[in-house]
Amino acid sequence: MSAPTAPRPTLSTTAIPTNTATPPNTAAGRRAGLLDWRVRFTILSVVWGFSFLLIKVGTQAYPPFQVALGRVLFGALALLAVLLVRREKLPRGLRTWGHLGVAALLLNTAPFSLFAYAELSIPSTLAGICNATSPLWGMALSMVALSEDRPTRRRFAGLGLGFLGVLIVLGAWQGFSGVDARGTALALLAALCYPIGWIYVRRTLAGTPGSPVALTGGQLMVSTLQLSLVSALFTTAPSSFPLWPTVSVIALGALGTGMALQMQYRLVTEVGPTTAQMVTYFIPVIATAAGVLVLGEQLHWNTPVGAAIVLAGAALSQTRPGARKPA
Repeated sequence: MSAPTAPRPTLSTTAIPTNTATPPNTAAGRRAGLLDWRVRFTILSVVWGFSFLLIKVGTQAYPPFQVALGRVLFGALALLAVLLVRREKLPRGLRTWGHLGVAALLLNTAPFSLFAYAELSIPSTLAGICNATSPLWGMALSMVALSEDRPTRRRFAGLGLGFLGVLIVLGAWQGFSGVDARGTALALLAALCYPIGWIYVRRTLAGTPGSPVALTGGQLMVSTLQLSLVSALFTTAPSSFPLWPTVSVIALGALGTGMALQMQYRLVTEVGPTTAQMVTYFIPVIATAAGVLVLGEQLHWNTPVGAAIVLAGAALSQTRPGARKPA
């Protein structure tokens, strides 16, 4: 098991341990990786960008907890199918499963439910932009909780710029008129859950034996149990299964959680976490385009302008000073 160098929080909603295998150091292997990683990067951006549209469609027929349950259930089934094909085993040990339970709560159960509840009252475009604040929350928290993340003027500037963009998106100069405060707060809280979960994962699961697929599959299984209990307590079983909401929930889980995570693992392995995490900056763009073009959501000038400022701040906050050369 290599030393932990986990990627920064993105829409990726699961723990990605750093024991991904290094790609074969051969000319053919390098050519194969460089040939198609841009295509998979684009597909990953589109799949995660459309996730907010799929949540919106799913909540038209199912309660938010059931949408979140379907997401983790079909995501877990997709990853378990991969494990079956690869003949890999799930993680072992009560301690590991205990940490996976907390990770599932912070990275899946809570944020998936919060985003679903938020989209009952806010557009999917706004939810996608709120999700883009996750790196900003992560930078602020990591400077407090992780000793290796030292504050710099550039990172503080990025943090301030990013949250200025959030105020522009919400129309602060108009007194936030036309914006549902509760739904927006839930979406921002969902984005905050991701970096909290990542910090927990880095402190507890780094170095845990097992492939990323096995650990993430186990995490999604635990989240499925958690959301099954919550759904049984607070919702009633659906009396019908409308076509498009049902297809949306299945796609949200199997593609947006299962397949997308598989693609992200390969990207991290082939091109490194820095390049792979750039997908974060395309997600709100695609989420906005999908909401406007497919769902007919309204788009005012401050939304794209504020989103661009949020992304610029997030990118600035993630920069690190160059490593010093040894004497």
